[in-house]
Amino acid sequence: MNSAESRPRVLVAEDVEENALITTALLEREGFEVAVAQDGEQCLEKARSFRPDLIILDLMLPKLHGLQVLKRLKSDPETRPIGVIICTGKTYKTEVNQAKELGVVDFISKPFREQDLLRAMERFFSASADAAAPERSSQTPAPLSQGVFRPKIQTDHGVLRLWGTRGSIPVCGPRFMRHGGNTTCLEVDYGDERIIFDAGTGIRDLGLSFVSGKPRKIHLFITHTHWDHIQGFPFFAPAFIPGYDIAIYASPNIDKDLKSIFEGQLDRAYFPVQLEDMRANLTFKYLGDAPIQIGDMTVSWEYTLHPSPTVGYKVQIKEKKLAFVPDNEFLKGYLDAPDLVTRRHEAVAVHRKLIDFLDGVDILIHEAQYTNEEYINKVGWGHTSLSNACALVRLTHPQKWIVIHHDPLHDDDFLQEKLNLTQEIMRGLNCHTVVVHAHDGMVRYL
Repeated sequence: MNSAESRPRVLVAEDVEENALITTALLEREGFEVAVAQDGEQCLEKARSFRPDLIILDLMLPKLHGLQVLKRLKSDPETRPIGVIICTGKTYKTEVNQAKELGVVDFISKPFREQDLLRAMERFFSASADAAAPERSSQTPAPLSQGVFRPKIQTDHGVLRLWGTRGSIPVCGPRFMRHGGNTTCLEVDYGDERIIFDAGTGIRDLGLSFVSGKPRKIHLFITHTHWDHIQGFPFFAPAFIPGYDIAIYASPNIDKDLKSIFEGQLDRAYFPVQLEDMRANLTFKYLGDAPIQIGDMTVSWEYTLHPSPTVGYKVQIKEKKLAFVPDNEFLKGYLDAPDLVTRRHEAVAVHRKLIDFLDGVDILIHEAQYTNEEYINKVGWGHTSLSNACALVRLTHPQKWIVIHHDPLHDDDFLQEKLNLTQEIMRGLNCHTVVVHAHDGMVRYL
């Protein structure tokens, strides 16, 4: 130290004013005389003028890097005896080794605890200091926490997988690779149960994922029996394997019963395999008024506005809710701005039951098949315009909206621009729902 009468002097080399003030207050409270240097050059100047006993040195200093400061301090006989404690957030092995070679007495990583700095200083100033300090300086700085943060995806409320996301007809080719080309198929898993919604061409790959396991019970819910929602069923592998028990649910059809529809799909004139050739146990069930309980999942339904008896589904797992509505012409014929649409709007009246059904779901999987320009010539086709879909989302405020049932004419680049426009409309509506586009293979956790 400089003299028996003087207080120990410490120079704090720190360019962040807030950090310098905190460290200064701590050291002055402990009885040290403190000076501050705000850059590397100033640190070298004050090392000579202030003549500190110890320098607390940050590495990331302006004008002159901390390691350069340290090198000059140790190469000058006048400043060589000054002790140096490195205190920095830059604790890479390279810096640690260089500082160690240049003779630092300790190395502390930011953000530091007060006691860590004070203990390092006590070791330096202690007349009976032993080899503990140099031994510590030869080690890599200890982490801020003894534990290692290992984030994990939580699957407590189930998993959804989209195996097909197109409407009308499957597509293929390099222009459709990002979003995929299979027609609609959704799988929801929770516990030991796997539920399927719609049997578009995506159900083929889904079926192959089943066959590596043992035969089991499968629940298949059909939104409606238009071709793009059932065309993959003849290629659903579990239907051909004895031991599988496949329950197929749909709303009553005006013209044909559900089994006849699937038998007609497999007529000899259209397909080489008939329904009776499928070896699984197939049962056909109509949806009733009461929700259907499958394990710990509750499935309910509501009619949507689309040609033929068409429904949307809602799955509840614990307190989480997922809704699947791939075909719905919300606000049929409405061409005006979405911000004018409220629950009291006359165009909303026919949709109020569906709005109540969807209100507050965590994830809404709902179509927005047409741009506003396309919709002018598609009114009555059973699909929603982009801005009308945004209006529905604002009225039902889900946490996330996954846009599905992409038009087969819309390639990846077109869909990306469409998503950008969707997000712009949502911002204009001051609606904070997260919006993403569905793609084949998408996995999300409830």
